[in-house]
Amino acid sequence: MRPLTLAQAVAAAAVAARLARGRRRLPPLRPRHAPGLALSVVVPARDEERRIGPCLRAALADPAAAEVVVVDDASADGTAALAAELGARVVAAGPLPGGWVGKQWALHQGVAAARGEIVVTLDADARPAPGLFGALAAALDRHDLVTAGPRFVCDGTLEQALHAAFLATLVYRFGPIGPATPPPPHRTVANGQCMAFRRDDMLAADGFARVRDRMTDDVALARHLAARGWRVAFLDTDGLLEVDMHESAAEVWREWGRSLPLPDVTGPGWRAADLAAVWLTAALPVLRLAAGRPSALDLSLLGMRWLLAAALRRSYTAPGPGLWLSPLLDPAAALRLTTATLRPVRTWRGRSYPPAGSASPDASARTKPARRDVSGGAPPVRPGRSAAR
Repeated sequence: MRPLTLAQAVAAAAVAARLARGRRRLPPLRPRHAPGLALSVVVPARDEERRIGPCLRAALADPAAAEVVVVDDASADGTAALAAELGARVVAAGPLPGGWVGKQWALHQGVAAARGEIVVTLDADARPAPGLFGALAAALDRHDLVTAGPRFVCDGTLEQALHAAFLATLVYRFGPIGPATPPPPHRTVANGQCMAFRRDDMLAADGFARVRDRMTDDVALARHLAARGWRVAFLDTDGLLEVDMHESAAEVWREWGRSLPLPDVTGPGWRAADLAAVWLTAALPVLRLAAGRPSALDLSLLGMRWLLAAALRRSYTAPGPGLWLSPLLDPAAALRLTTATLRPVRTWRGRSYPPAGSASPDASARTKPARRDVSGGAPPVRPGRSAAR
């Protein structure tokens, strides 16, 4: 057997074993309407005026949320004004300390400012459905950190095809979300678009400060906490959460493609192994098919990939032709994964950050949040709700 064929067979066996975990997964979240929860929703926001409205309207309408806190991270647009107008409590983030990435700094302050026993964090592009917050709170009876897998909104065939090709690389490397048996901490994955935890536990762990310099903040946090004994779960929301991440295929390529390799939370050996698995089992079969020389193993892998495309239908609000075309873009996804691995990008929203771990250790690990409430004080607790502490 030729070395390349042998390597492809080994990679195929590894990927098949990961996909097989999908037969035993934790059940998806089910809507739970639990008014009166001491639950705070925290939304970090930097120049999100165009996207944050649907997120805040949905969060404020859910009777399970006692408050919605928006941490305005030095936005240059009308993010803070819009959030206050809609009824959120706006907290102005303090100046960004050295060694911190902006999102972690905003979340660090938001958790400190929250009054709820339970905190749910949302990205500005998230759209929670009624019953999500109650479902997340119930899941915390069994887990210490819960992150949620959404349904994605894609606006066109090409955007969905590229997005699904990228999403497939995650499944090939880590398996489906919600495995019944937790992976080892160094292979734990998470979704920072929606997280839930108990406020006091997170403050005691000082979680966001511990991963303050990581661009892949969600996975870094989950792995850090899992290594310290936290029960971490990544659960399917079954339609309770939608996310409209990007506005075009070009933005999917540029923005999501750069974070998918998880470069600052994964060691070089695992990065190499993950790249090899994607190239050998996803990209190579398509390239050989295009050249008219697919092997029997290539055809089997192509069949497996289209079966995955069928399984990913539930990951999209409107699955369309792009989903079925996505395997043809697997070589492009593998290329983007490779370039982002070799040349990690550490810029975001007008800020540039030094490589992770390059900042000298100092008191910033326990920086006290400097915050200022700019929304006119605490909002009244709505009727029927317990006051969040």
